[in-house]
Amino acid sequence: MLIGQVRAIRVLCVVAEEGSFSAAARSLGMTQSAVSQHVAALEREAGLPLVDRGTRPLELTEAGVVLVRHGRMVTTQLDDAEQALAEISGRRAGRLRLGSFPTALTTFVPDGLARLRTANPDLVLTVVDDHMQGLLPRLGNGELDLAVVYENPLLPGEALGRLTRVPLFDDPYRVVLPADHRLARRRKRLTLADLAEEVWVGGRPGSAWFRILLHACRGAGFEPRTLLTTDDYRAVHAFVAAGLGIGVVPGLAAAHPPAGVAVRNLDTGGPVRRIAVAHPPGEPVAPPVGTMTRILREVTGPLRRGRSAQPRA
Repeated sequence: MLIGQVRAIRVLCVVAEEGSFSAAARSLGMTQSAVSQHVAALEREAGLPLVDRGTRPLELTEAGVVLVRHGRMVTTQLDDAEQALAEISGRRAGRLRLGSFPTALTTFVPDGLARLRTANPDLVLTVVDDHMQGLLPRLGNGELDLAVVYENPLLPGEALGRLTRVPLFDDPYRVVLPADHRLARRRKRLTLADLAEEVWVGGRPGSAWFRILLHACRGAGFEPRTLLTTDDYRAVHAFVAAGLGIGVVPGLAAAHPPAGVAVRNLDTGGPVRRIAVAHPPGEPVAPPVGTMTRILREVTGPLRRGRSAQPRA
């Protein structure tokens, strides 16, 4: 009975993702009638309707939302157990599902992945590119084994606080200026106050990286005058190169500035992201997770010691 319920819950989760019985049937390689029967059996077991069949796309009832939320966690854990048993028996290669925010993926993470591939060429590796607001739920529900994350006292810490974290390095924010800007010629480090009267290229207010910066600017006594907003650091660089404003971005995002952009350091006390690698707590660490954590510590050693390929200023 339990096996049948798990199978039916998997079907309901796919129905929720696809928005209809017919689309779920195509995704699962089943008939639409079989999908409907699985859902109906769950409804009889629960004693409540789980889907509203009168809507297009199909919507879950309150009971259906609850069952799908918990069902995804259960089926993910069962999948993990099946994978672990298959690895032990030798029927499957080990796997690692790694998530990371974009600027880490374009700087130090590829080196770490190359070293991991050399150390374990048979490992089945999945890499997920996402922002912090997407990475943390995926870690929490078991979709990811490991993730490169960042934290700051200004960011909500509840989700991160439930994870096991290994620090990698601090990532100070840096100033990006048009190459011919008057401040680009200044030799000493800049302060946020030096930028108070400038026109800014900023991020959306809900962005984690920009919330850190906004708080720092307000602490320096001003609100940045942002006329352009984007969460794409490449766009920030392009706008700055075109002379449309100045920006202050995480150091990793300023590692490879394009032509027309000058990068300058901020004085001590500027905003900082603390980069770490995180995995779910409360269980033995799988060998690929331990290996990748060690490798990431190795490849970021120069960054912890204050050395990097970033331009000096």
